[in-house]
Amino acid sequence: MDEVADGVWVRQSEWVRSNAVVVRGDEGLVLVDPGISGDDLVELADDVDALGIPVVAGFSTHLHWDHLLWHARFGDVPRFARAASAEAVGAVRGRAQEMATQSASGIPLDLIGLLTSIPEDGGPVPGELVEHDAHAIGHAALLLADRGVLVAGDMLSDLLVPMLDPRRSGQLDAYDTALDLLAGAARHVSVMVPGHGAVARGADVAARLAADRAYVAALRRGDEPLDARLEQEWLTGPHRANVDLVRADLG
Repeated sequence: MDEVADGVWVRQSEWVRSNAVVVRGDEGLVLVDPGISGDDLVELADDVDALGIPVVAGFSTHLHWDHLLWHARFGDVPRFARAASAEAVGAVRGRAQEMATQSASGIPLDLIGLLTSIPEDGGPVPGELVEHDAHAIGHAALLLADRGVLVAGDMLSDLLVPMLDPRRSGQLDAYDTALDLLAGAARHVSVMVPGHGAVARGADVAARLAADRAYVAALRRGDEPLDARLEQEWLTGPHRANVDLVRADLG
C-alpha cells in the first residue's frame, strides 16, 4: 500500500489494475472502492490493521460490481454512496454478485453492495463529492483539497477509455459535464487516483483530462477515436460499444 499524499494510501490489484483507496479522516479510516479478489481484500485488511487506525466507513464511487465490495475484517460500519446509488443498488445487487463470482475468487458475496446514502454533511467521509452521471448513474469522485488529491472513480484512467452507459441516452453530454466538473476539482490537486490504472501526478492530471475530452469529442463527430489506450486488446469490446451507442444516439 503506497501513501500518495498525507493520509491517503492506494493499494492496486492485478485485476484491471484496480485501486483501493484508504483515506484518514477525523474519526478514522474511510475505505473507497476496496477490492478486488478475496486475497486482495485480506491483504488490504492486513495493511489497514498495520496503520493502527480504525475503519469508520466505506464509500463506493458508483454501482459497478468491482466498486461495491467489502470484507468482514473492515468492520460492520456504514458504507456510503450518493443517494442515487444507494437507492438503485437493490436492483443491481444480484447481478453484481453474479459478476463478482465470474470475475474473481474469494469475494464475500453477502457483503456486496450494502450501501446507504451519504449524509448531507458527509458524515465521517472527508472532503467534497464531485457528483455526475457519466459512466454510471450516481457516480461521484472524492475531492480531498486539503491533501491535494482527487479520487476519481472510473474516470481519467490511463488504462480505460471513457466507457459510456449503454442503458441511457445523452452520455456524451453527461461525459462533457463530468469532465468539466472534474477539471474544476483538478485545479485544487496535484495527485489524481483513478479507479483503474496508474496514479496521475502533476501535469499528468491535465493530460488525462485532455485525453478523455479528445476521445469524447471524436465520438461526437462520429470519428474513430485515436487513443493509445485502444492498443490494449481487451478494450476493443468496450470501445466498440461506445461507438455503436453514440451512432444509435445520434441517429
